[in-house]
Amino acid sequence: MSRGARLAVAGNLSISMRDNYGEHGVDEYYRKVGSSYRNPHYPGVRLCMFSWLNRWWQMVKGELAGVQDGQKVLLFDLACGSGEVTIAFAEWLKAGRSLFLDSNTISPATTDTIPVVPQRKSKFTITAISTEFPRPYIVAADPFTSEAFSQRTGLPCDTLSFKDVTEGAMPFSVTDLSRRNAPNTLANEAQPQSPPPSSENMQLEMVVCSFALHLIENPSELFALLWELSTKARWLVVIAPHKKPEIKDGWGWLKWNPDKWAECPMTESKGEYLHDRVHCRVYRSVNL
Repeated sequence: MSRGARLAVAGNLSISMRDNYGEHGVDEYYRKVGSSYRNPHYPGVRLCMFSWLNRWWQMVKGELAGVQDGQKVLLFDLACGSGEVTIAFAEWLKAGRSLFLDSNTISPATTDTIPVVPQRKSKFTITAISTEFPRPYIVAADPFTSEAFSQRTGLPCDTLSFKDVTEGAMPFSVTDLSRRNAPNTLANEAQPQSPPPSSENMQLEMVVCSFALHLIENPSELFALLWELSTKARWLVVIAPHKKPEIKDGWGWLKWNPDKWAECPMTESKGEYLHDRVHCRVYRSVNL
């Protein structure tokens, strides 16, 4: 069981995450490294996010085009670590918008995809993002690493736990990424902006939980969290170093095959993303 990698990086106490958990316990370990935690699997997380976001936008842009400002939080970065998911989303958004602008101002023959050089191996493409894209409101929460998230991204992060979310709590601080700059230094040179809307009455488009959901070992606790999320978000994206946790039928979610854009059996692996040994599975709410 591992939230991050088995190899240490700056901010992580030991070479082995299993040793860290065994010596300190999961909660105490993240309390100790909360302000300096880094997930060295970020290259895989990044490409998993690009894969999902490309397909998601391709398939839903028609219905999201009419969403009014303040109606929807596009992304809830749950158990957000030091911001890997948020940074990947911001990078995808910036690259896609740049591609759209270039394709409409430079040459009508310009392609509608742009190669992105991943931090390892082969190239990857990002889809053009038109002006139809809704305002990219995001929220983030982590009870242990909120300081690391804010230090790395410059964005606010609530300290809600899985238990808090299960009991109905939602992050209070909403960020509009369209007013922010590029990844890794999201807050640098941020433009002045009006106060963002409250997340209290906003529907979530997707919840992304990276390298954390499998830490819930009690099936009853996992069911309760997932059911609550299914009443608030249309999509659940689980990014992990393996195929855990097991999400069962009746827990509020349908397993989704992004390639076919259709429901598939919970046990089916077709349509899952795998980049640099990082697994990404997508689920659709049965309650929204």
